[in-house]
Amino acid sequence: MFGSVLRAVLLIVIVVAVVVGIGAFFLGYRAGDARTGDPPAVGTSGGNPRTGSARERGAEIGERVGERIGAAADTVGEAFSDGTITAKIKSKMALDDAIKASDINVSTSDRVVTLSGKVRSASERERALQLARETEGVKSVNDQLRMGR
Repeated sequence: MFGSVLRAVLLIVIVVAVVVGIGAFFLGYRAGDARTGDPPAVGTSGGNPRTGSARERGAEIGERVGERIGAAADTVGEAFSDGTITAKIKSKMALDDAIKASDINVSTSDRVVTLSGKVRSASERERALQLARETEGVKSVNDQLRMGR
């Protein structure tokens, strides 16, 4: 009788151990990476390759993106400056009684202003060139104005 009880207890202990082992295996497998459902990654060095190198890679990518955004902002700033310079010169000419602004074209590229079109007199030409040169941000002025009516 004592032998059969011992066998029953031993059998119960083995069954419980197997059930706990199987349960732990499946729970551990499912809880390996709770965010993505993937098992945890293990690299050849024995550590998790997603932490250190991922941070370094992210920092490198962030730095490159920052540089590109800065370059794009500089380009936009230059275009904005050229447009602003053109608008300022056209406004000055429109407000000046000595200049017929509708006959003068103003274009700006890299802060270099080009005036083209027709002027009625030498004094009108000089006044248009003076207004362009006096405008803040202008590097130089190309005179392509021609005399005519």
